[in-house]
Amino acid sequence: MSYKSGFVSVIGRPNVGKSTLLNTVTGQKIAIMSDKPQTTRNTIRGVITNKECQLILIDTPGIHKPKTKLGEYMVNVASETIKEVDLVLFLVEANAQPGAQDINIIQQLKQVKTPVFLILNKVDLVSKDKLLAIIDSYSKLMDFKAIIPISALKNDGIDIILKEALDYIPEGPQFFSEDMLTDQPEKVIAAEMIREKVLLNLDDEVPHGVGVEVTSFKEREDGLINIQATIYCEKSSHKGIIIGKQGSMLKKIGSAARYEIERLLDTKIFLELWVKVKSDWRNSDNMLKTLGYKTNKN
Repeated sequence: MSYKSGFVSVIGRPNVGKSTLLNTVTGQKIAIMSDKPQTTRNTIRGVITNKECQLILIDTPGIHKPKTKLGEYMVNVASETIKEVDLVLFLVEANAQPGAQDINIIQQLKQVKTPVFLILNKVDLVSKDKLLAIIDSYSKLMDFKAIIPISALKNDGIDIILKEALDYIPEGPQFFSEDMLTDQPEKVIAAEMIREKVLLNLDDEVPHGVGVEVTSFKEREDGLINIQATIYCEKSSHKGIIIGKQGSMLKKIGSAARYEIERLLDTKIFLELWVKVKSDWRNSDNMLKTLGYKTNKN
């Protein structure tokens, strides 16, 4: 059989497990995770390479009703990828009937010719009878090429997705080297790891208004990497919360981020964090560009 290679977009509403799926299939944490909506802001590519094929899975921001320019960018990014890939994995929760956001996504999927798999995640949280009822509901909304129940967290059913995907992936050479797991630059992943720790350690209101820019990423002669990063927030009160009493919260965020980045880079790092206030930065074109949220129009 000839070698196959192609691009697969993973879409769905926020918090259905898209980043968990990407991390599971690649075997390494390349996409940040939290229980907060809109954790993923950009497309992240995970590369799976074996003897039969190379699949590039694209983790996309959750499709939601945007309230800022950043939100609009995120939704556009997710919507555009479904037109440019060989296969779409529409990820939903196996324990919930289709909601308004799911139906909206299905309407978008019907507008393109890209084949679509329905992937029901978190199957370990639902009874068989309820799962069958939910599958029936989705089947009435769209004719999916495959319907696959999985648990991304427990790596259950992932092999079925990869096997079924082969029927829709074209023949072609590898796009990336065999040892490559993502096309994300280390600098970008470091910024995302820092943002993840902000998401995990702070209350709901603050994280949505936080962006992270790695301003310096330099390897020293002794192999240690110096990383300097700025955490942007939208209010002075948020800056105080991020820094914490006598710098305690910023130290906690930095320590947790340093651990994750060292695991990723397999080397020691020295991490310096600053916090700056940029009012309403999520509606600033310049700030969106600075933080890497660029569209083809920019």
